[in-house]
Amino acid sequence: MKKRKSHPRVGSDFEDFLRDEGRLEEATALAVKRVLAWELQRAMKAAGISQAEMARRMKTSRALVRRLLDAKDSSVTLATISRAALALGKQVELRLAA
Repeated sequence: MKKRKSHPRVGSDFEDFLRDEGRLEEATALAVKRVLAWELQRAMKAAGISQAEMARRMKTSRALVRRLLDAKDSSVTLATISRAALALGKQVELRLAA
């Protein structure tokens, strides 16, 4: 009976895979942005605020609000995120997890 070679990834987790492939940082940034966009959209909907109204409250363009709500665009700044939170009467909470 032949002994099967085990796959080097068996037993490892997805985070290890991404780290080994050099894509962990990119995947983490995208995941954080997706959650942020989802939370902002949910808060805007609950408050009945359109993108145009959000832009007015933030004193910015609708294009920036669209980028902020785009789950695939991870290029927004902390200052923009803070202005969005304030426009919704919210606060931003950040923490580093172990």
